[in-house]
Amino acid sequence: MHVRISVDADKCQGHNRCYSLAPELFDVDDYGYATAAGDGEVPAGMEDKARLAAANCPEYAVLIEE
Repeated sequence: MHVRISVDADKCQGHNRCYSLAPELFDVDDYGYATAAGDGEVPAGMEDKARLAAANCPEYAVLIEE
């Protein structure tokens, strides 16, 4: 199963809960807004961390494609 994450830049408010929970999967820009690390492909075994990050985003800006 391939899982990919992305961050909706229009919704992200810079809380960075996603980055705090899964720094392997997210980056933070100079303004404090999160982006998916690399191409957004979630490595095998990290799917639960991606889902946890999405579930903890107060703005629902983290999107998961399965």
